[in-house]
Amino acid sequence: MLKPRKRITKKELKQDKLVTWYFAVTEYLRNNRKIVSGVVTGLVIAAIVAVAYMNNVRSNNNKAATELSQVLDAFNGGAYQVAINGDPTHNIRGLKYIVENYGGSETGEQAKVYLADCYYYLGDYADAMKYFKDYDGSDRFLQASAYAGVAEVYAIRKDYSKAAEYYERAAASDSKNFMAPQYLVGAARNYMMTGHNEKAVALLTRVKKDFPNSQYADNVDFLMAKAKLLLSEKQSG
Repeated sequence: MLKPRKRITKKELKQDKLVTWYFAVTEYLRNNRKIVSGVVTGLVIAAIVAVAYMNNVRSNNNKAATELSQVLDAFNGGAYQVAINGDPTHNIRGLKYIVENYGGSETGEQAKVYLADCYYYLGDYADAMKYFKDYDGSDRFLQASAYAGVAEVYAIRKDYSKAAEYYERAAASDSKNFMAPQYLVGAARNYMMTGHNEKAVALLTRVKKDFPNSQYADNVDFLMAKAKLLLSEKQSG
């Protein structure tokens, strides 16, 4: 009499699949040593490069922070040319050096905004615009400041439409920034210069609604009345 077939349990089935998989993988590795070796080597190299890159970024950021701390006294004291180029007699490198050598780090990006400010205060609006636009850090406050700097330069050039656009970007990039209502008022003023009074009214209304405790909320009434008057004259005309 034939013996009944032994019933394979789920556990045994899993074990059997595991054994089959093990031998299949082993066979593949044995037959494809060169390919596997190349892949593993590539992954190891990629990991080493990534670690080296992160260490380099961290090192550059620390160096930039040290250099920046030494030049801020000149900037805060209004010695903008010294802040830009440094002071060799005191072994202080300027903001331009920091940006050129550590521009990829967070502190290097911060230095760009300081550098742009220096050029702005010196009346060099072309270089100010260049570095304001070039900011690529992750700090929202600095990004808003950079956008506002671009807006200021456009306003000086009487490109009020672009100025309004960048002021709005400044407000949008950091809505919790205490400067946000100022940026919105700046955008409204520039929209009024281009005849877009409906946009100005909308932004000024937003200042009153979203920032009721800011100093700008108390000072927008005059602008609001003027914008509404100009808007009504345009509609009636």
